[in-house]
Amino acid sequence: MPLEQRPVGKLNRAVIFLGPPGSGKGTQAKMLAGKYGVPHLSTGDMLREHIAKGTPLGLKAKPIMDRGELVPDSVVLKMVAERIERPDCSHGFVFDGFPRTVTQAKYLGELLKRQGFQQPTVIHMVIGYLLLIRRLTGRRVCKKCGAIYNIYDRPPKVEGICDLDGDELYQRPDDREEVIKPRLHAYDKLTAPLVSYYRHLGLLYEVDASKSVAEVEQEICQAVASMLGAH
Repeated sequence: MPLEQRPVGKLNRAVIFLGPPGSGKGTQAKMLAGKYGVPHLSTGDMLREHIAKGTPLGLKAKPIMDRGELVPDSVVLKMVAERIERPDCSHGFVFDGFPRTVTQAKYLGELLKRQGFQQPTVIHMVIGYLLLIRRLTGRRVCKKCGAIYNIYDRPPKVEGICDLDGDELYQRPDDREEVIKPRLHAYDKLTAPLVSYYRHLGLLYEVDASKSVAEVEQEICQAVASMLGAH
């Protein structure tokens, strides 16, 4: 394992990332999980795993997801409870995209308490609306290798062509402006109460997600280290 990926100590808690699409929370969540040597948990990945394995939870979730509907709390919460009971979560874990509602946050709080964990640390990725639109609409992905570019900030050497394999770059349907705007408004409406909930509990740390990836990473690591030191 490379030196920078070796665990730096025990996390012994959940770290929750909140942030809109394009804020970089997935990238930062994976980084932090690698730094502390704990699982990076995404409910989307969990659902796909259950569906692939044909578990009872997966069989219940598949038709709902196929219809493009949200999987109900009863299924998601049961799945999360099962996942964090596995041995690899015994020293903590990093959530990306969960919880999404105050109801889910309260359930998670009780679950963590029963499992003997400290209260979670919550990282809120704060970023302006116009920058988000620029990041998302500018994103281009290689059809072959999946490499990600941005026509504004990280363009390929040749327009529309991947630097790595020369294959064509494309724009995801979800990254078009007419799709992004409703997604961001829905996110704001859903997440605002969650941000207030965690702020009231004194568990929220806000990070300026408009900075570079390295700067955001440094700020998050400092926040988590200081919170660990405070408990």
